[in-house]
Amino acid sequence: MPRFEPHPRRRPAIVTGASSGIGEATATALATAGHPVALGARRVEKCEELAATIRAGGGEAFAHHLDVADSDSVKAFAAAAQDALGPAEIVVSGAGDLAAGRVHELDPDAFLAQVQVHLVGVHRLVAAFVPGMVARRRGDVVFISSDTVGVPRTWTGAYVAAKNGVEGMARTMQMELEGTGVRASIIRPGPTATGMGMGWDAGTTGNVLEDWVKWGAARHPYFLRPSDVAAVVATVVGTPRGAHLHMVEVQPEAPLEEKGTEER
Repeated sequence: MPRFEPHPRRRPAIVTGASSGIGEATATALATAGHPVALGARRVEKCEELAATIRAGGGEAFAHHLDVADSDSVKAFAAAAQDALGPAEIVVSGAGDLAAGRVHELDPDAFLAQVQVHLVGVHRLVAAFVPGMVARRRGDVVFISSDTVGVPRTWTGAYVAAKNGVEGMARTMQMELEGTGVRASIIRPGPTATGMGMGWDAGTTGNVLEDWVKWGAARHPYFLRPSDVAAVVATVVGTPRGAHLHMVEVQPEAPLEEKGTEER
Protein backbone atom coordinates (compact mmCIF):
# COMPACT_ATOMS: atom_id res chain seq x y z
CA MET A 1 0.00 0.00 0.00
CA PRO A 2 1.33 3.47 -0.84
CA ARG A 3 1.65 5.93 1.99
CA PHE A 4 -0.67 8.31 0.14
CA GLU A 5 -3.17 7.99 -2.64
CA PRO A 6 -1.83 9.75 -5.75
CA HIS A 7 -3.16 13.11 -6.81
CA PRO A 8 -6.58 12.77 -8.46
CA ARG A 9 -6.62 12.95 -12.23
CA ARG A 10 -8.66 16.18 -12.14
CA ARG A 11 -7.25 18.91 -9.93
CA PRO A 12 -9.06 22.26 -10.30
CA ALA A 13 -6.80 25.20 -9.50
CA ILE A 14 -7.73 28.63 -8.14
CA VAL A 15 -5.41 31.48 -9.18
CA THR A 16 -5.86 34.98 -7.80
CA GLY A 17 -4.27 38.04 -9.36
CA ALA A 18 -4.68 36.23 -12.67
CA SER A 19 -5.13 39.34 -14.80
CA SER A 20 -1.38 39.95 -15.17
CA GLY A 21 2.12 39.14 -13.99
CA ILE A 22 2.81 36.06 -11.88
CA GLY A 23 -0.89 35.21 -11.58
CA GLU A 24 -1.45 35.24 -15.34
CA ALA A 25 1.69 33.19 -15.96
CA THR A 26 0.73 30.72 -13.23
CA ALA A 27 -2.75 30.22 -14.64
CA THR A 28 -1.23 29.58 -18.06
CA ALA A 29 1.33 27.12 -16.69
CA LEU A 30 -1.24 25.17 -14.68
CA ALA A 31 -3.66 25.04 -17.61
CA THR A 32 -0.86 23.79 -19.85
CA ALA A 33 -0.19 21.07 -17.27
CA GLY A 34 -3.82 19.96 -17.59
CA HIS A 35 -5.45 21.67 -14.62
CA PRO A 36 -8.86 23.31 -14.94
CA VAL A 37 -8.21 26.86 -13.76
CA ALA A 38 -10.42 29.48 -12.11
CA LEU A 39 -9.08 32.97 -12.69
CA GLY A 40 -9.87 35.81 -10.32
CA ALA A 41 -8.91 39.50 -10.29
CA ARG A 42 -10.48 42.93 -10.16
CA ARG A 43 -9.81 43.37 -13.89
CA VAL A 44 -12.11 40.50 -14.76
CA GLU A 45 -12.06 41.40 -18.44
CA LYS A 46 -8.36 40.48 -18.54
CA CYS A 47 -9.16 37.17 -16.84
CA GLU A 48 -11.89 36.51 -19.39
CA GLU A 49 -9.43 37.13 -22.23
CA LEU A 50 -6.95 34.70 -20.69
CA ALA A 51 -9.69 32.11 -20.07
CA ALA A 52 -10.72 32.34 -23.72
CA THR A 53 -7.10 31.82 -24.80
CA ILE A 54 -6.78 28.77 -22.53
CA ARG A 55 -10.01 27.28 -23.86
CA ALA A 56 -8.93 27.92 -27.44
CA GLY A 57 -5.82 25.86 -26.70
CA GLY A 58 -7.88 22.94 -25.44
CA GLY A 59 -7.80 23.76 -21.71
CA GLU A 60 -10.57 24.40 -19.21
CA ALA A 61 -10.87 27.83 -17.64
CA PHE A 62 -13.35 29.98 -15.76
CA ALA A 63 -13.09 33.71 -15.01
CA HIS A 64 -14.86 35.68 -12.29
CA HIS A 65 -14.46 39.07 -10.64
CA LEU A 66 -12.46 38.98 -7.42
CA ASP A 67 -11.40 41.67 -4.97
CA VAL A 68 -9.51 39.98 -2.13
CA ALA A 69 -9.97 43.12 0.01
CA ASP A 70 -13.73 42.43 0.04
CA SER A 71 -15.00 39.43 2.03
CA ASP A 72 -18.24 39.16 0.05
CA SER A 73 -16.31 39.21 -3.22
CA VAL A 74 -14.08 36.35 -2.05
CA LYS A 75 -17.06 34.27 -0.95
CA ALA A 76 -18.87 34.87 -4.25
CA PHE A 77 -15.75 33.99 -6.23
CA ALA A 78 -15.15 30.79 -4.24
CA ALA A 79 -18.73 29.64 -4.74
CA ALA A 80 -18.80 30.44 -8.45
CA ALA A 81 -15.39 28.89 -9.17
CA GLN A 82 -16.22 25.62 -7.43
CA ASP A 83 -19.66 25.46 -9.00
CA ALA A 84 -17.99 25.80 -12.40
CA LEU A 85 -15.00 23.50 -11.97
CA GLY A 86 -15.60 21.40 -8.87
CA PRO A 87 -13.92 21.43 -5.46
CA ALA A 88 -10.57 23.22 -5.43
CA GLU A 89 -7.50 21.01 -5.24
CA ILE A 90 -5.01 23.88 -5.64
CA VAL A 91 -5.17 27.50 -4.47
CA VAL A 92 -2.47 29.96 -5.53
CA SER A 93 -2.62 33.32 -3.76
CA GLY A 94 -1.01 35.86 -6.07
CA ALA A 95 -3.16 38.99 -5.94
CA GLY A 96 -1.55 42.29 -5.05
CA ASP A 97 -0.16 45.67 -5.99
CA LEU A 98 2.72 47.74 -4.70
CA ALA A 99 2.42 51.21 -3.21
CA ALA A 100 5.55 53.29 -2.62
CA GLY A 101 6.22 55.45 0.40
CA ARG A 102 8.45 55.72 3.45
CA VAL A 103 6.75 54.10 6.42
CA HIS A 104 6.66 57.24 8.55
CA GLU A 105 5.22 59.25 5.65
CA LEU A 106 2.51 56.77 4.67
CA ASP A 107 -1.07 57.65 5.44
CA PRO A 108 -2.41 54.97 7.82
CA ASP A 109 -5.25 54.19 5.42
CA ALA A 110 -2.75 53.59 2.61
CA PHE A 111 -0.76 51.30 4.91
CA LEU A 112 -3.93 49.44 5.84
CA ALA A 113 -4.92 49.05 2.19
CA GLN A 114 -1.68 47.18 1.48
CA VAL A 115 -2.19 44.91 4.48
CA GLN A 116 -5.82 44.29 3.48
CA VAL A 117 -4.76 43.02 0.06
CA HIS A 118 -1.49 41.26 0.81
CA LEU A 119 -2.31 39.70 4.18
CA VAL A 120 -5.97 39.85 5.19
CA GLY A 121 -7.01 39.09 1.62
CA VAL A 122 -4.86 35.97 1.68
CA HIS A 123 -6.56 34.80 4.86
CA ARG A 124 -9.95 35.34 3.22
CA LEU A 125 -8.90 32.84 0.55
CA VAL A 126 -7.65 30.42 3.19
CA ALA A 127 -10.96 30.62 5.02
CA ALA A 128 -12.92 30.10 1.80
CA PHE A 129 -11.04 27.09 0.44
CA VAL A 130 -8.89 25.29 3.00
CA PRO A 131 -11.65 23.81 5.21
CA GLY A 132 -12.96 21.90 2.18
CA MET A 133 -9.47 20.64 1.42
CA VAL A 134 -9.06 19.43 4.99
CA ALA A 135 -12.40 17.62 4.76
CA ARG A 136 -11.22 15.88 1.55
CA ARG A 137 -7.78 15.20 3.14
CA ARG A 138 -5.74 16.61 0.27
CA GLY A 139 -4.86 19.84 -1.52
CA ASP A 140 -2.17 22.44 -2.13
CA VAL A 141 -2.20 26.04 -0.95
CA VAL A 142 0.58 28.17 -2.41
CA PHE A 143 1.44 31.57 -0.95
CA ILE A 144 3.34 33.92 -3.26
CA SER A 145 5.55 35.81 -0.84
CA SER A 146 8.60 37.99 -1.52
CA ASP A 147 12.31 37.99 -0.81
CA THR A 148 11.68 41.27 0.99
CA VAL A 149 10.78 39.09 3.98
CA GLY A 150 14.45 38.18 4.29
CA VAL A 151 15.88 41.49 3.07
CA PRO A 152 13.46 44.44 3.39
CA ARG A 153 13.39 47.05 0.66
CA THR A 154 12.92 50.68 1.53
CA TRP A 155 9.84 52.58 0.29
CA THR A 156 7.69 49.43 0.47
CA GLY A 157 7.29 49.04 4.23
CA ALA A 158 3.58 48.21 4.17
CA TYR A 159 4.17 45.51 1.57
CA VAL A 160 7.15 44.17 3.52
CA ALA A 161 5.10 44.04 6.72
CA ALA A 162 2.22 42.25 4.98
CA LYS A 163 4.48 39.66 3.34
CA ASN A 164 6.13 38.96 6.70
CA GLY A 165 2.63 38.38 8.02
CA VAL A 166 1.82 36.03 5.13
CA GLU A 167 4.89 33.91 5.82
CA GLY A 168 4.13 33.82 9.53
CA MET A 169 0.59 32.69 8.78
CA ALA A 170 1.78 30.12 6.25
CA ARG A 171 4.37 28.64 8.61
CA THR A 172 1.73 28.38 11.31
CA MET A 173 -0.58 26.62 8.86
CA GLN A 174 2.15 24.17 7.94
CA MET A 175 2.16 23.02 11.56
CA GLU A 176 -1.60 23.09 11.95
CA LEU A 177 -2.20 21.19 8.70
CA GLU A 178 0.35 18.48 9.39
CA GLY A 179 -1.39 15.12 9.09
CA THR A 180 -4.40 16.49 7.21
CA GLY A 181 -3.06 15.75 3.72
CA VAL A 182 -3.14 19.48 2.84
CA ARG A 183 0.19 21.10 1.94
CA ALA A 184 0.83 24.81 2.51
CA SER A 185 3.83 26.09 0.54
CA ILE A 186 5.63 29.42 0.36
CA ILE A 187 7.24 30.69 -2.85
CA ARG A 188 9.50 33.66 -2.30
CA PRO A 189 10.37 35.40 -5.60
CA GLY A 190 13.15 37.92 -5.96
CA PRO A 191 12.82 40.92 -8.30
CA THR A 192 10.27 40.06 -10.98
CA ALA A 193 9.21 42.00 -14.07
CA THR A 194 5.48 42.45 -13.41
CA GLY A 195 3.07 45.37 -13.49
CA MET A 196 3.58 46.08 -9.79
CA GLY A 197 5.02 49.54 -9.30
CA MET A 198 4.52 50.50 -12.93
CA GLY A 199 2.10 53.24 -11.91
CA TRP A 200 4.70 55.17 -9.93
CA ASP A 201 5.67 58.60 -11.24
CA ALA A 202 9.21 59.14 -12.48
CA GLY A 203 10.33 60.95 -9.34
CA THR A 204 9.14 58.19 -7.03
CA THR A 205 10.69 55.51 -9.22
CA GLY A 206 14.01 57.33 -9.21
CA ASN A 207 14.01 57.74 -5.44
CA VAL A 208 13.12 54.09 -4.89
CA LEU A 209 15.79 52.73 -7.21
CA GLU A 210 18.45 55.06 -5.81
CA ASP A 211 17.65 53.88 -2.29
CA TRP A 212 17.61 50.21 -3.31
CA VAL A 213 21.06 50.55 -4.86
CA LYS A 214 22.28 52.26 -1.70
CA TRP A 215 21.11 49.34 0.44
CA GLY A 216 22.35 46.62 -1.92
CA ALA A 217 18.92 45.53 -3.16
CA ALA A 218 19.86 45.75 -6.84
CA ARG A 219 22.98 43.67 -7.37
CA HIS A 220 22.46 43.32 -11.13
CA PRO A 221 19.92 44.47 -13.73
CA TYR A 222 18.23 41.14 -14.44
CA PHE A 223 14.70 40.41 -13.22
CA LEU A 224 12.79 37.15 -13.10
CA ARG A 225 10.10 36.64 -15.71
CA PRO A 226 6.63 35.82 -14.37
CA SER A 227 6.89 32.50 -16.19
CA ASP A 228 9.97 31.64 -14.09
CA VAL A 229 7.92 31.91 -10.91
CA ALA A 230 4.97 30.10 -12.51
CA ALA A 231 7.23 27.16 -13.34
CA VAL A 232 8.11 26.87 -9.66
CA VAL A 233 4.43 26.94 -8.68
CA ALA A 234 3.74 24.10 -11.13
CA THR A 235 6.63 22.11 -9.65
CA VAL A 236 5.45 22.64 -6.07
CA VAL A 237 1.85 21.54 -6.69
CA GLY A 238 2.97 18.74 -8.99
CA THR A 239 5.24 17.17 -6.38
CA PRO A 240 3.88 13.68 -5.60
CA ARG A 241 1.98 13.31 -2.37
CA GLY A 242 4.20 12.28 0.50
CA ALA A 243 6.70 15.08 -0.17
CA HIS A 244 6.16 18.72 0.72
CA LEU A 245 8.16 21.68 -0.57
CA HIS A 246 7.73 24.03 2.38
CA MET A 247 9.47 27.10 0.97
CA VAL A 248 11.23 27.84 -2.31
CA GLU A 249 13.10 31.10 -2.95
CA VAL A 250 13.62 32.06 -6.59
CA GLN A 251 16.17 34.67 -7.63
CA PRO A 252 17.06 36.03 -11.06
CA GLU A 253 20.35 34.76 -12.41
CA ALA A 254 22.91 37.47 -13.08
CA PRO A 255 23.95 38.22 -16.67
CA LEU A 256 26.89 36.21 -17.93
CA GLU A 257 30.23 37.89 -17.48
CA GLU A 258 32.25 38.52 -20.58
CA LYS A 259 34.76 35.79 -21.29
CA GLY A 260 37.99 36.36 -19.47
CA THR A 261 36.57 38.44 -16.65
CA GLU A 262 36.59 35.44 -14.33
CA GLU A 263 40.38 35.24 -14.79
CA ARG A 264 41.02 38.79 -13.73
